[in-house]
Amino acid sequence: MEQRELVVRAGKGDHDAFAVLARASLVRLDSVARLILRDSELARDAVQEALVRAWRDLPRLREPERFDAWLHRLTVRTSIDAARVHRRRVIEVELTPRIDPAGPDGSAAFADRDLLERALGRLDPAQRAILVLRYYLDLTLPEAAEVLGIPVGTAKSRLHRSLEALRATVAMDGALAAQLIPGERYA
Repeated sequence: MEQRELVVRAGKGDHDAFAVLARASLVRLDSVARLILRDSELARDAVQEALVRAWRDLPRLREPERFDAWLHRLTVRTSIDAARVHRRRVIEVELTPRIDPAGPDGSAAFADRDLLERALGRLDPAQRAILVLRYYLDLTLPEAAEVLGIPVGTAKSRLHRSLEALRATVAMDGALAAQLIPGERYA
């Protein structure tokens, strides 16, 4: 069955159609929420809240073919809201193992991933959200702006500031790591 038809049926109260739509999007929504929140439990809660809002507000969705973008927008917003509420909470990072390590032992890939994880952790949720939308979901800037509900110019400047902050943090952490690793020399 076509997605548009499922959205229309779900908008009229068809629980089974909504379940099919939710199941098809669940993994991607969870990934987006985890990348923004950096906490698997909070991410699950944010996705659940987004799905509840989607079910509640689906009858008001004017363009059924925009369902995926709309659902991503709900997930990003609920994730940012959850991050604001739990701002002071200690965050545990869950690293997923790489299937194809870059080096013979994978230690370089692990170190790079760890460096990036720490740098992302220092960004605020809005900065992580624009990076996730642009580079994880591979959305264009106009699409990312639409998901976030901001003008395209604001999305461009937010992406620029987020990348600069990420670069600065990676450079600072990389320099610190180079000082802490004995015997390593960098040209």
